[in-house]
Amino acid sequence: MPLLGAHVSSAGGLPRAVERAVALGCETFQLFTHNPLQWRGASPTPAAVDEFRRALIESGIKRVTAHASYLINLAGEGSVLNKSVDAMIYDIELCFQLGIDSLVVHPGSSKNGPRDEALTRLAASLDSVLERTRDKNVSILLETMSGQGGAIGAVNEELEGILDALAWDGRLGICADICHVFGAGADVRTKGGYARFVAALDKHFGLDRIGCWHLSDNKGTLGSGVDRHQHIGEGEIGLTPFGMLVSDDRFVNTPMIIETPKDGIGDEGNLAILRKLRGSEKNQ
Repeated sequence: MPLLGAHVSSAGGLPRAVERAVALGCETFQLFTHNPLQWRGASPTPAAVDEFRRALIESGIKRVTAHASYLINLAGEGSVLNKSVDAMIYDIELCFQLGIDSLVVHPGSSKNGPRDEALTRLAASLDSVLERTRDKNVSILLETMSGQGGAIGAVNEELEGILDALAWDGRLGICADICHVFGAGADVRTKGGYARFVAALDKHFGLDRIGCWHLSDNKGTLGSGVDRHQHIGEGEIGLTPFGMLVSDDRFVNTPMIIETPKDGIGDEGNLAILRKLRGSEKNQ
């Protein structure tokens, strides 16, 4: 079955993220290895790295994913582009030290510039990052986006083109965000809609390239381009696709990470809903 987990805070030190994931009963989890609004954070001490790795082994948690800095724009220009490449390399090297096997990153934005030029810069930036971290066994997962603010990755063809430009490097994959794809226009609210969506992922990437899922409902309407995360089943998407997703054996051992609001029912409530849906679907 897919692995269920949450994005947890690393406030107080990286090992605290493991403690929080264990307390939630996570099978997997995602974290920021440093402040996501900074290009890089203070590098952890060797003792902190050892403590994190030991805590992870003792936890029994199967997979861990990190999320890169929000400042990174690998399709940007000038100093932003240079800083983005350096920040990606820093994040990958940190993941490698910590034993984290994948890093999710927003593909970037064209801002107000030509789309084709932005896509060319994105491919070149990723090529540089991959080459400069060739000895680091950390996968880069390009996140599907809603299209808000000129974000790249709201249509599968864009990300497929990037993978194709990089000769389908084995370290590249996709993080499919169900809130984002709904905002971008993929109607996953019915069994037929879900089936068509997964078939499109398979066509453009192959399901073995889906390295992670982000799960949350969306306050925005279908195709609005809005990315406003909501508790599972309380937004415009509804419960149906989440039940099919968490019980889909094609994604066995694939991390499925909730990125739902921390207020209200919180992580505990949202994970409980998904576990119940997983059990109900399996018993049908």
